[in-house]
Amino acid sequence: MQPDMQPDLISSWRDPELARILIEGISRQAEKLSALRGAADDAGSNAGNTPIKIMEVCGTHTMAIAKWGLRDVLPDNITLVSGPGCPVCVTANADIDQAIELAKQPDVIITTFGDMMKVPGSYESLSDVKVQGHDVRIVYSPLDALDIAEKETDKQVIFIAVGFETTTPLIAATIKRAAAMELDNFSVCAIHKTVPKALLAIADDPEVQVSALILPGHVSTIIGLEPYQFLAKDFGIPSVIAGFEPVDILQSILMLLEQLVALVEVAEESDQTAAPAASATAPAVARVDLAYTRGVAVDGNPVARATIDEVFQPNDANWRGLGVIPETGLVLRDNFAQFDATKRFDIDLPPTIEPKGCQCGDILRGVISPHDCRLFGRACTPQNPIGPCMVSSEGSCAAWYRYYGSADQQ
Repeated sequence: MQPDMQPDLISSWRDPELARILIEGISRQAEKLSALRGAADDAGSNAGNTPIKIMEVCGTHTMAIAKWGLRDVLPDNITLVSGPGCPVCVTANADIDQAIELAKQPDVIITTFGDMMKVPGSYESLSDVKVQGHDVRIVYSPLDALDIAEKETDKQVIFIAVGFETTTPLIAATIKRAAAMELDNFSVCAIHKTVPKALLAIADDPEVQVSALILPGHVSTIIGLEPYQFLAKDFGIPSVIAGFEPVDILQSILMLLEQLVALVEVAEESDQTAAPAASATAPAVARVDLAYTRGVAVDGNPVARATIDEVFQPNDANWRGLGVIPETGLVLRDNFAQFDATKRFDIDLPPTIEPKGCQCGDILRGVISPHDCRLFGRACTPQNPIGPCMVSSEGSCAAWYRYYGSADQQ
């Protein structure tokens, strides 16, 4: 379903009447899916007992869902769970420890986005080492770090580069500019990650068992649709790239339910006939759909991808909660290696210690919700975070704490 929206008016994407129409459509499709699954139960299947678990794979979606109360308007048989869509949250403790040790080097200025300041490592945070007297500064762009390096030539300026495909092109462009300027006091601690293969880990995890995926709009502006196609082809998981307003998200949920209903209907036809005819209205297989056409092109942004590929190359990355996933990280290519802070500075990392009792890993996999964590709202709060999910502006725990409160809800 494609609602009639005026792209130039944000009020259209928050239109209560349009939202109501979408919610009614969601309820109808959820009821239809429940009935179809109930019929499958009568035939000996347990499908009807399986909840419809839809995972949003973007921290901005997580915040929007909580802010607009979208869980509260969905039918009881639909569960929204958050995935590994917050780059700060999925950063492993060892990587945070590395950034902290770099901050302790003499004559170093650490520059970072604000979300990273209070993320606890094994022993302390960047905020802690700033209090100790080390020079740690919040910047709004890696270009700000470049400006600092130009002005403070007697210092080594390091930018802590954490992010998905959305922010990587600007960081790559910043490194290219530093090379053109022949700056020898600027470097980057690259903790980048790429999303699609992380979704492979989610799709292949028997504990997670998602029914459908709301794919990240920001990341998709860079990579387009093609990198997600394995979700539909190999795993049969319906997926929709969505925008970030309430109507966007509701529309994506409706589109996912329509796919799920069609898949069940096709499966029933297959059981009843040896060679079922293709339906004129229903797909025979799962799809990756695009609901965020005002922000995402089918092929993404080839220029941005080319910039990333020029500066970075893939490597294995350690994801909090998911472990090491091959070729989901990015390291600087040899011709830009002089800007790799981890090669410029010889640091000794202390043994990595995971925060006791923190369940951020399970939350990032969608196995539990924040209120299921025994530390949530008690030992772990925004003022005293135990894990990164409570720190980041895109973190699931931060969203639940802000919009649902500290008491167990939902």
